[in-house]
Amino acid sequence: SPDPIFGDRARKGRPTVLGALFSLAGLIILVCLGVWQLQRMAWKEDLLKHLAALKSQAARPLAEVLAGNEKEFVRVSLECPDLMSRPRLRLYGIQDGQPGYRLMTACPIAGGVASVLVDLGFEAQGPQADTPAACLNTPSAPDLPGPSVGILREPDTATFVTPANQPASNLWYSRDLPAMAKTLGAAPPATSFVALESAPSAAAAGCPLLRRVLPSDLPNNHLSYALTWFGLAAALVGVYVAMLFRRRSD
Repeated sequence: SPDPIFGDRARKGRPTVLGALFSLAGLIILVCLGVWQLQRMAWKEDLLKHLAALKSQAARPLAEVLAGNEKEFVRVSLECPDLMSRPRLRLYGIQDGQPGYRLMTACPIAGGVASVLVDLGFEAQGPQADTPAACLNTPSAPDLPGPSVGILREPDTATFVTPANQPASNLWYSRDLPAMAKTLGAAPPATSFVALESAPSAAAAGCPLLRRVLPSDLPNNHLSYALTWFGLAAALVGVYVAMLFRRRSD
């Protein structure tokens, strides 16, 4: 019977154009995937170096950072005295295996011309939650005596599996910053948000929220992934060459 890929001529040691094209296409795809993983490895190494340097980076004024068009992983200081008493939104999330909410609020910047969303921290749900329920709404929290410090982050993009946000129920599943700012009655926001690290006297406001503002463990397995793809490419070449010899010997 005819060879399903290489045709009748392949049985005589002469592979068809179709068979060669299939093999070439597979080889190109595997090599491209290997190269892509090498590029990802270089990106991840740069990111890990940046995060290591960020641990000792001094906070810079938020307006200065935004004016320089910096958007990700920069330590900033924010003047927002009533930060702990501003209205809050609940962003669903999971931390350390426990479901809960990241509490989001908005602060004005540049004299009220614009705003920035601030992630105040994670408030756990369930019987193990140790954050006071009042932290969901603290209108009487005292003004902060100095600037707050946080990390400027870009929001993750919602995917097709991300549930739709429910602003009317104050339940959010993705950081849609413009929609969040509108719901909070704030001016159009910056395209990045501030993940709060510390705020003066925040503990006195009765809200010991869990703040994880930087990735704690970023695996860098891209080299092994690249070697896997390159190995598969080499195997494909080996199979193709072996097929040629086998067909010719027949």
